[in-house]
Amino acid sequence: MRILVTGGAGFIGSHLCERLLAEGHDVICLDNFFTGSKDNIIHLMDNHRFELIRHDIVEPILLEVDRIYNLACPASPVHYQYNPVKTVKTSVMGTINLLGMAKRVKARILQASTSEVYGDPQVHPQTEEYWGYVNPIGIRSCYDEGKRVAETLMMDYHRQNGVDIRIIRIFNTYGPRMAENDGRVVSNFMLQALRNEPLTIYGDGSQTRSFCYVSDLVEGMIRMMENEQDFIGPVNLGNPVENTILEFAEKIITITASKSDIVYKPLPQDDPKQRRPDISLAQHRLDWEPRIDLETGLKATAEYFAARRTGG
Repeated sequence: MRILVTGGAGFIGSHLCERLLAEGHDVICLDNFFTGSKDNIIHLMDNHRFELIRHDIVEPILLEVDRIYNLACPASPVHYQYNPVKTVKTSVMGTINLLGMAKRVKARILQASTSEVYGDPQVHPQTEEYWGYVNPIGIRSCYDEGKRVAETLMMDYHRQNGVDIRIIRIFNTYGPRMAENDGRVVSNFMLQALRNEPLTIYGDGSQTRSFCYVSDLVEGMIRMMENEQDFIGPVNLGNPVENTILEFAEKIITITASKSDIVYKPLPQDDPKQRRPDISLAQHRLDWEPRIDLETGLKATAEYFAARRTGG
């Protein structure tokens, strides 16, 4: 098939492009390089089935494709709060443009939504039926509410125009090619540990996250896109194994053999205290669950960051 991946030069997008090429598809990677990097896809450039387009989905574009994976949007607080209006435009106007394309060329489109649609959840773990507890005027709302509107648009284009859609909600994902400056816990801890600097924990470290290795996520994305059960989602894709941030910091110190200590700073506004997916629906409808355990994934991620530091 001919497949478009928006945000294809990003962390997750580059792994998806790589996997789709390995399966024999023609892949168009579209990115505006706000947070994506050519370093993530440079190894794909010699593949004759890979095409790179520098474009911002806020502006319309027409391509003839069979599948659209919409991953275009800054995904870390550091990046999406840098230009919150742009973040909202990407989720809303960008999604409208891609849905218009999907409607015209009769392509199937998958929206990469997020666990952030659940906000600071009052239900734990989070199921797809939970509507969330989101602050619509907080500093994270440009991302949270933008993604919620994107889901709304997907459903309305499906109901009104018959567009073939899929919606996934991605929980915390990690692995090689994470941006070093994204401000998220994995990259922060990894870099601090490799430099033997104190690991910075925001809050008391009791807040929890569930971390899914990127290859597991990509497998779930492809299974969702290609399922033929009339199952459009939304569906949670993440790892249900929960760790406190303190446990996570200690594990990274051990894996990297770091001499780092741990320091504590105040918790940012609207930062969720708990985040863990209920993946029963993905297990039942997609026969999917994560396979890579945290220690294996963190070792691979540490090797990547260590190589980046030494120029390898």
